[in-house]
Amino acid sequence: MLPNDIRIDARDWSLLAVLSILWGGSFFFNGAALRELPPLTLVFLRVVLGATMLVPLLRMQGIGFPKGVAGWTPFFVIGLFNNVLPFSLIVIGQTFIPSGLASILNATTPLFTVMVMAAVGEEALQARRVAGVALGLLGVIILRGWGIETRTGQGLGILLCLGGALSYGFAALAARRLLKDSAPLGTATFQLMASTVMMAIVAGAAEQPWRLPVPDVTTWLAVLGLAALSTALAYIIFFQIIRRSGATNVMLVTLLIPVTAILLGWLVLGEPISMREIAGAIVIGSALLVIDGRVLTMLQRAR
Repeated sequence: MLPNDIRIDARDWSLLAVLSILWGGSFFFNGAALRELPPLTLVFLRVVLGATMLVPLLRMQGIGFPKGVAGWTPFFVIGLFNNVLPFSLIVIGQTFIPSGLASILNATTPLFTVMVMAAVGEEALQARRVAGVALGLLGVIILRGWGIETRTGQGLGILLCLGGALSYGFAALAARRLLKDSAPLGTATFQLMASTVMMAIVAGAAEQPWRLPVPDVTTWLAVLGLAALSTALAYIIFFQIIRRSGATNVMLVTLLIPVTAILLGWLVLGEPISMREIAGAIVIGSALLVIDGRVLTMLQRAR
């Protein structure tokens, strides 16, 4: 079992903050688009438009396409666990539960990732990291509140979102084992192209999107925001962090998403910040310091 306790440097902390903003916006975009589009069709549009936006950049960088079945297989595996399953499970879950609760459940991703990595012997199960992730999840709950409302199918919605978080854990494992030397732009593009093929089959069989009425402008803007910001750009950053700081560390972004969402609401929309939200943010910040470990090391040396 590998210890693999890779530290996160200042650059990757900055990238994690940017990624948290991009992925945090996906809950908003999903909520807006689901008013007119069924969930699987929305996921299909997200991946196909995201891939379409990245292909020209791929050509500009001179990155060639994978060759043959063997070349494409890793990207279909990544696409399944990183896009098809979690996107579908979470967006369907959001039809049963509020977006705030969905974001809390999404914050369990680092915990699932730590457990998956340890279960397959990829990383040691470090008490410090597990404690830090659990503390961070507590901070998210404090910051957002449970957000539970009485809704039909709420239990199913919770299970679906947890399934999406677990799928991200397996995606991190697959990315680490299968795509060690792949360029971030190429990885982001090819996994979205593979996901497009899979989602075309799933959405076509389940929802027949071609029979749906044409959505209005607001819905299309939400879909474009979801594809361009929360998918295409976000995945370039995501795979860059994986290459530099490891699969487990990149999943810490889900703890940051609620914090950045509240800060954006304060900065952009003038929304007030409550003491509960401040307390939750402090707990999350403390959890990230525990996970990183450098502050604890310095305190031990100072004794």
